Amino acid sequence: MDSASVYFHFWGGLLRPAFDDPSYHNDFARWAHDALHNTALAERLSVIGPTDYDDLEELRWAVVDVMEDELDKSEAPVWTSRENRFLFIRSQIVIFDTGIVVEEPAGLPDAVSSMSRSSVFYHFIDARRRTPRGTDDFSTWLIDLHDEEHRELCNELAGIDPFYGTLSETKGCVEGVLERYLGNGGAR
Repeated sequence: MDSASVYFHFWGGLLRPAFDDPSYHNDFARWAHDALHNTALAERLSVIGPTDYDDLEELRWAVVDVMEDELDKSEAPVWTSRENRFLFIRSQIVIFDTGIVVEEPAGLPDAVSSMSRSSVFYHFIDARRRTPRGTDDFSTWLIDLHDEEHRELCNELAGIDPFYGTLSETKGCVEGVLERYLGNGGAR
């Protein structure tokens, strides 16, 4: 499967509307639970955190390893109906220029506060895959702009793991960190 499919099945759930708090944080784990009725496999797949891997190939092999291990343990193959098969999907991110520009670090807390969830996804989650340093867009900009002055702030942003929460929770964490370091004109 295309690496974009691996990416989608780990991160896409954050962008889809949901009416519940899912027990499983990736599509592979949800499928193992809902279609195969294999809670143990679902748990093993659910603890695979995409932020623990340097690239999508390593992440793909983590899923394959868990699945192969499960198949090795099985005495008989597990079957599911055609309606419950796993559908590999990939997505493509489309970017719209909002016209919002932050000129100084002190403007970041208010800018993030007014961002949509999809903008938070793009600038805080997807950026870690896109940027050469593997950091979010805010940290990349701060380091490029002022390097050492904001190192501690960038380290704290890097410590936020967006995978096990909602985008709203991630946004709140990012806002809190930015407000602590940059609120009131950047005074700590």
